[in-house]
Amino acid sequence: MTLDDLRVFVAVCRAGSLSAVARDLGRTQSAVSQHVRRLEKQTGTSLLERHARGVVPTEAGRILQTAAADGIAGLDGALRRVEDLVRGGGTVRVTTGGTTVRHFMSEAVVTFRRRHPEVNLEFQTENSGRRCFDALAADALDLAWITIGGPVRGIELHPVMELPWVLAVGADDPLAARTRIDPADLAGVRHIRLPENSASRAHLDAAFAASGIRVTSGTGVADWDTALLLAELGLGHAVVPALPGWQVPGSDGPLRLVPIPALPPLAVGWAVRRWAALAPPALAFADEVARSCRARAAGQQ
Repeated sequence: MTLDDLRVFVAVCRAGSLSAVARDLGRTQSAVSQHVRRLEKQTGTSLLERHARGVVPTEAGRILQTAAADGIAGLDGALRRVEDLVRGGGTVRVTTGGTTVRHFMSEAVVTFRRRHPEVNLEFQTENSGRRCFDALAADALDLAWITIGGPVRGIELHPVMELPWVLAVGADDPLAARTRIDPADLAGVRHIRLPENSASRAHLDAAFAASGIRVTSGTGVADWDTALLLAELGLGHAVVPALPGWQVPGSDGPLRLVPIPALPPLAVGWAVRRWAALAPPALAFADEVARSCRARAAGQQ
């Protein structure tokens, strides 16, 4: 059993395909199969089940996959941190949603770059929390900025702030003059739905269900910024989290943001494999983002 055997086996389990892993690694499918067969010979049991559409790990395979994935990710992370230590500097790898950097990190990025000019920042965009967690587990990144939900196996969640909900409406809408909105007032409005399969939408749908509210919508969006634009254009009403720096209940422009204090706030923050194992630059960046977000939130209260 070699480290390469385990790497290939974990990759096959994640991809569900021997041929896909062979393409990714630039090897033949036969070579990939040999790695799996060596592991099966040493463990004395079958590790993969073959199906028409690919492969899935057996019960024994799942046990080995979990242990190997954790060990490989930890080893890769350690080797990368040792390399950073030897070379100086390093790289902080962050995954975010499409608009996260603008809303939560812009000031922190500038401050961090000024204080740590030798450190590279790499940003990746993922469209779901699950993909962020998979990337963290594979040690493909250091930090993921997410909407905080329930516990996730093998992932540490560190909430940074809670975002209250607001109703975004055009300035000429009858609800724009309100100083606050009650959940019951939302039953009759035209909703602009938040992104499909997003944690923020799941959180909001659960809050609506708990309040006995059934919403109707003919419009959906891929991100919060688009929801605001469509509300400003009069295509509906958007219930969105109030992001740091936004002025609530609104401004003199064409859009109003009316608080909905009865809805449970949305928690956002960092997800990591192990906070204690973060390299100093990653820890410094995470702390700077948290400090910046809290300062902006305190300034708008």
